[in-house]
Amino acid sequence: MFTATIVVAAITFVGMMASVLFFPAVKIGKCKVGVYWMFCLVGAIVLLCMQAAPVQNVWDKLTRPSAINPVKILALFFAMTFLSVYLDEVGFFRLLAKKAVKRAGESQVRLFITLYFLTAILTVFTSNDVVILTLTPFICFFCKHTKVSPIPYLVGEFAAANTWSMMLLIGNPTNVYLGTTAGIAFTEYVRVMALPTLAAGAAEFGVLFLLFAKRLKQPLEPQEDLFEPESKTDLAVGISILGVCLAFLVASDFLHVEMWLVSVVCAGTLCLYVVGKSIFKKEERKHVKNAFFRLPWQLIPFVLSMFVIVITLETQGVSQKISEFLGNEYAVWTYGTASFLSSNLINNIPMSILFGTLTNSLSGTAQTQAVYASIIGSNVGAFLTPIGALAGIMFTELTEKFEVKYGFKRFIQYGAIISIPTLAAALGVLSLMFL
Repeated sequence: MFTATIVVAAITFVGMMASVLFFPAVKIGKCKVGVYWMFCLVGAIVLLCMQAAPVQNVWDKLTRPSAINPVKILALFFAMTFLSVYLDEVGFFRLLAKKAVKRAGESQVRLFITLYFLTAILTVFTSNDVVILTLTPFICFFCKHTKVSPIPYLVGEFAAANTWSMMLLIGNPTNVYLGTTAGIAFTEYVRVMALPTLAAGAAEFGVLFLLFAKRLKQPLEPQEDLFEPESKTDLAVGISILGVCLAFLVASDFLHVEMWLVSVVCAGTLCLYVVGKSIFKKEERKHVKNAFFRLPWQLIPFVLSMFVIVITLETQGVSQKISEFLGNEYAVWTYGTASFLSSNLINNIPMSILFGTLTNSLSGTAQTQAVYASIIGSNVGAFLTPIGALAGIMFTELTEKFEVKYGFKRFIQYGAIISIPTLAAALGVLSLMFL
């Protein structure tokens, strides 16, 4: 059963990677449906049919009343994503992008710096996936109309979104899973990850600027009034609820309230506001409706299927073998590098689920180091190849839609140049913090 489990898991991962590279989505009517999660679902079903792990054991782990319940983690991620996507629907991200463009004037260098740090700030307080979904179309649109190359801005945006997402626990689903699995509180997470994130961001920005300095010398043709929010009231309410949500997430460990519950209540409050307003003013609820349709629903079968696969690997002793191979010495560098590479073999969400079990086999300082290093690897690994994260899949689909030539080869070229020094800076600072 040990060998059969490895074979099925390997075939599943290869099928998932092949789908990302060659046929990421199928068209059903007017809708595009992702294919990659289907391989994982089939793999999970096959392993359950083989009884590689007892079905009751799998069910118990999926429904256990703890913070690492995958259903609770998904609830946290979807609630925060809903709040962020709603803000995009009411024009928040476009308004900020417009102000950034206006401030840059005719200078591409100033625009590049402004957009990079705008991406960084937005990512810290929302999530990397949301920022990529919202800013990528704006960059493609703006660059097409000003007749400048979108490549520097797209590379900068994607790198920034997947680096600054390390700062807060909610910045990336991988942070949420690895952090909650290890029982790390929101404030403790920020205390440890702030310096490695700042170091990674500084190293990354330096590399980006050196790469694109010459290409940014061409002056811009400024464009005015590209976007305007439809309702300033809806915008203000959305920002306020997100702010309250973040405040309660920070205080959640002091209040002894689980983070998923905070985010779900805040998302529910926003829905009640929109429904109440639509009934009172007889308006269409298009912003909430559009936000629901834009949520990455395929993430649910993907995460749950990968969770089942990882449980079977753990049951059959595969996880233990990997843990023994990695060892517990130099945990920052071994787990940081291993998670960085693994993200680009099996995607960073399955990687985080697998590494959650690996780090649990450690204890003391080694476990803490391994968890934070794995979080760094899962974030930075996202911009080495398009396979590294769901964000990479969405990013390549968007660039293709806007007819920007940014294929697999170019993605890896820029990814390798930027991600390796960024990873080294983050892991280097993290290792110094544990001396």
